[in-house]
Amino acid sequence: MLRFLSIQNLAVIEAVQVEFDAGLSVLTGETGAGKSILVEAVGLLLGGRASPELVRTGEEAAVVQAAFEAEDGSEWLVRREVTAQGRSRAFVNGSLVTAASLRELGARLVDLHGQHEHQALLDPRTHLDLVDRYAGLDAERRLVADAFAALQEARAARDRARDLSAQRASRLELLEFQLAELDRAAPREGEDEELSALRTLLSSAERVRRLADESYEILYDRDDAVLAGLGQVWRRVGELAALDPRFAPYLDARDGVKSQLEDLAAFLRGYAASIDASPARLQEVEDRLALLERLKRKHGPALADVIAKRRALRADLESLESVGVRLADAEEACGRTEQAFMAAARALSQKRRTAAAGFSKALVAELKDLAMEHTRFDVRFLDGWPPPAERWSERGIDDAEFFVSPNPGEDLRPLARIASGGEMSRVMLGIKSLASIDATGKTLVFDEVDSGVGGGVADAVGTKLQALGRNFQVLCITHLPQIAACGASHYRISKNVQAGRTVTGVERLDAAGREVELARMLGGAHVTESARASAREMLLRRRGESEHTAKGESERGRAKVRR
Repeated sequence: MLRFLSIQNLAVIEAVQVEFDAGLSVLTGETGAGKSILVEAVGLLLGGRASPELVRTGEEAAVVQAAFEAEDGSEWLVRREVTAQGRSRAFVNGSLVTAASLRELGARLVDLHGQHEHQALLDPRTHLDLVDRYAGLDAERRLVADAFAALQEARAARDRARDLSAQRASRLELLEFQLAELDRAAPREGEDEELSALRTLLSSAERVRRLADESYEILYDRDDAVLAGLGQVWRRVGELAALDPRFAPYLDARDGVKSQLEDLAAFLRGYAASIDASPARLQEVEDRLALLERLKRKHGPALADVIAKRRALRADLESLESVGVRLADAEEACGRTEQAFMAAARALSQKRRTAAAGFSKALVAELKDLAMEHTRFDVRFLDGWPPPAERWSERGIDDAEFFVSPNPGEDLRPLARIASGGEMSRVMLGIKSLASIDATGKTLVFDEVDSGVGGGVADAVGTKLQALGRNFQVLCITHLPQIAACGASHYRISKNVQAGRTVTGVERLDAAGREVELARMLGGAHVTESARASAREMLLRRRGESEHTAKGESERGRAKVRR
């Protein structure tokens, strides 16, 4: 239940704070006073679209806050901010939340019926949803939606497998050609770097040989060779170590030094001979490097990319070779998910068709209370069974449309083609009354539900709203005095100009204030004593009817308990 609503800088509203009670609360005011802005504010709290145009001219941001009391006694404090730049933030109990979370919470707290829903009722695609809601088929619809999502995934996988199968021949030829080229090359990781170093070496082969030969002679092959002279050095170091222990570590390392120098001499002696510096070898290296560069330009930029491409091509080739098996598996999986979807959809369809009869009967009873006593109503499902696959959806396999005959002797025809504005309003109110069965704890908001009605019909609409108000908190924006007189609470929305700016205010009316407001609604801006008398009589009559109805309901309840 909506306990408190605060609005700041929203459209023509500068600052408004309203406390609401249980039961039916009516909101009235002159056209353009800002009645629907209150509905817009509630819509924002339910996660509705935020727009910078909602912010009052010259202000930085609009802020809407509300306190809701849930059925279990818990309280929800909801806040929505919209900046002049169009940014929006939402808070629940002080914590920042997403718009999706706000919409989910709002759906549990408020059932908002705005003026656009009259138009929505003209669209047959919405009719099936209304039947499902009446029948409480949410769980079944979720099963069908999940099964349909799985079917869509299976169909997509099957289509991909079919496309791959159709492209298999040409794709296989291309993959084999590309892989053969890389297999012939058989590049190794780091091979290009090794070959670049070898090319540098071969290009300087003569200088390398000379340096190796000269180094070997200095170490080993001359009369004054280093290795031969080391023996004399170590003898003198030995004598020094005997005199100064600090030379001992060097003396201990002599065998290692000698071994390293001997290894170096042996490597130098064979190194020059091992270099194949022939023009043929150099050309071979150049050709291999050129091949690797071409592959890197095609699949690179690095040689590692070329090697990875070779692995990927081999995997693709193996995958293509098994495409027939995968296509068969995909077809089989698609068949299984199709059967699962059809099983869930058929079960939902059967419950829908059973519920549709009850929905039609219940709605006819509701419409009788709304001065449409002779109305006939039917929910008709689209012919053709089983329906073709193109008609399947997350809602199942059904399409339905409402058919109505509001007048005796007239054939049932599509609702969108025959209902007047007033009849459409009453049909929607009847449907909302049925849907309120699952709205326990919610606040029901009606904006212009009295569109196109008047006279005795307005009395019937007011009585229906009054009846709803005995079980739910109902907020109703109306321009009809017959409906306004039914409210347990009455709020007047007015606007005036202050310092050159339009300011909208909301005032809760006492008994005298209600008389004046109803008189204005009855007779216009100039309130006469006769109009006030009519308003007073209307309020007394409505109060008496309400008390009589409440007493009757109480007595029926006690009789039911005794039985």
